[in-house]
Amino acid sequence: MRFGLVLGEVWNGLRRNMSVVISVVLVTFVSLTFVGAAILMQLQIQQMKTFWYDRAQVAIYLCTEYDESATCSGADAGEEEISAVDDALNSDTLKPYIDDYFFVDHEQAYEEFKKQFEGNPIVDITRPEQLNQTFWLKLKDPSRSDIIQETFSGIPGVQSVSDQRSLLDRIFLFLGVASYTAIAIAGLMLVAAMLLISTTIRLSAYSRRREIGIMRLVGASNRFIQTPFIIEGIIASLVGAVLASAASVAIVKFFVQDFLAHEVPFTSYITVEQSLIVPPILVLLGVALSAIAAKIAITRYLRV
Repeated sequence: MRFGLVLGEVWNGLRRNMSVVISVVLVTFVSLTFVGAAILMQLQIQQMKTFWYDRAQVAIYLCTEYDESATCSGADAGEEEISAVDDALNSDTLKPYIDDYFFVDHEQAYEEFKKQFEGNPIVDITRPEQLNQTFWLKLKDPSRSDIIQETFSGIPGVQSVSDQRSLLDRIFLFLGVASYTAIAIAGLMLVAAMLLISTTIRLSAYSRRREIGIMRLVGASNRFIQTPFIIEGIIASLVGAVLASAASVAIVKFFVQDFLAHEVPFTSYITVEQSLIVPPILVLLGVALSAIAAKIAITRYLRV
């Protein structure tokens, strides 16, 4: 196979259908950018899960004089109830599961409450005794919080047991749905890109129908005829994939690291180094899909 002749045919095809080629580049760029964003979102979710689940705590809220329940009869948890909880946490049964814990009384809870709601009128109408005294626990294995809940739920002086992981699960569920939505949109865009590539190849083949006829008359193989068209599709998609790869890395660099990491610093974010896993995936995906679409399109055209 004469590569010079093949490359000449590729150049002629790209030049003749430049507007359609640009459309392929743009559609491929947009669709693969969605794919890259979906991958980055999954990486970010996993990063945040690791960060927050390791820091997730279990809270044992004690009764206040305003609670009316089976374990809280309108009386504030006294020294006896507090000591009972503290003894249980230090017992041989629970101690192996607990990494560390600390106790927050009414005054400490109120000081933290004022910091969180500084400037809010609710601070003026809230009194320390209205806020729960709380044992905050950090577990060695956060997934074993059910042991704490089973031990302290329903005992006198304990209002409730709350696992922060359950709240995090809801947040990550929402983020997961957003990520899968991006994947679905990316899938539709990839289908559109493949259809556009097929159309481009057919138009290119039609515009060169005389050359194809001459090649057939002189005995050129289907493989020789098909190769320039497939390369055209690959080149157009490759340009779109490179642009999408650059956009994905740029999102992490300028939006995640330079903006979010400074404006919202209370969590962990993916790094530019971690995002470098995305470009090879996008390039391979773009090249593979374009090659398949071009191969199918030119093969069907030559059979007509």
